[in-house]
Amino acid sequence: MTTSNATLVIGATGTTGRRVTAGLIAAGYRVKAAGRSATPVPGAQPVRFDWNEPATWGEALDGVDRVYLVPPIGSSDPGAAMLPFLRQARAAGVHRAVLLSSSAIPAGGPAVGRVHEELPGLFEEWAVLRPSWFMQNFAASTPHGRSIRDEGAIMSASDDGRVGFIDAEDIAAVAVRALTDDQAPDTDLILTGPQTLSYAEVAATIAEATGQPVVHRKLTFEELRDRWAAEIPLEFATMLAGMDRAIAGGAEDRTTDTVERLTGRPPGTFRSFVEREVA
Repeated sequence: MTTSNATLVIGATGTTGRRVTAGLIAAGYRVKAAGRSATPVPGAQPVRFDWNEPATWGEALDGVDRVYLVPPIGSSDPGAAMLPFLRQARAAGVHRAVLLSSSAIPAGGPAVGRVHEELPGLFEEWAVLRPSWFMQNFAASTPHGRSIRDEGAIMSASDDGRVGFIDAEDIAAVAVRALTDDQAPDTDLILTGPQTLSYAEVAATIAEATGQPVVHRKLTFEELRDRWAAEIPLEFATMLAGMDRAIAGGAEDRTTDTVERLTGRPPGTFRSFVEREVA
C-alpha cells in the first residue's frame, strides 16, 4: 500500500525506530527517517531532526500526516521539548501520533508520562506503546551487554522480581499496526513477551546459550543509582534505579496478549532472542 503523505519516524536508526522504518517500507508506506545526522536509510527519505533544535522540526514535518515518537534519550523531562513539537506537528497537519513510553510510566507519571497525558488532546488518532523491559537491553553495547561481556554479570536492584521482557521486533510490529491500521488504537497498550523472568533466569538463559558464565548480581537501590550516575545525570539514574526497585516489588510481573492481538502472531521468546542477537 502507498499513501500520498509520509510517516515521520523519529529515532529512525534506533532500537525500535529502525525496525518501525523497515516495517513501514516493507508494507509500501513512505517514510521520513529522522535523526540528528540524517543518516541514509534504504527506502526512506532521511531528514535531520533534533529535539533540542526547533529549527529542524519544520522540514521534518513537511508532507507528514503521522509520526512515531521516540522521546529524547536520557531526559528526565522530555515534555519540555516534545510538547512544543507536538503542537507544531498538529498545526502542520499531523493527525496520528504513536508514542513510545514504558510499562513503568502511566499517563501523568514522571518523564514521558506527561506527554502521554496530553497526547489524546493533541491528535485525532493516537496510541501510546508501553512496552516492558526490552530484551535488547542485554545485547551489544548496552550497559547490561557490557557487564555481561566484561564481568560475566548482570547488575540490578530487582532482587527476585520478574519481568515480561519483550523483543523490540514485536514492539515495532505493534507500532506499524498502530500507525497504519484504518482505526488507531486511541489508547495505551501494555506490551510484554510471552513469559516473565527474573534476572537470575535471564542470566542462566544467556549462559546456557553462549556457553559463558553469567550471573545476576543483586545491588541495593543506592548501589545501582550510583552505578548509573557514573554514566548519566543523577536525576535520571535515580529514576531508573527506582524502576528496578519497583520490579522487586512485583510491578512488572505480568504478561499481556497485546502483541498477538494486534499483529496476529505471538511475541518472541527470550531464548529465541538470545540465540539471535546475543549468542
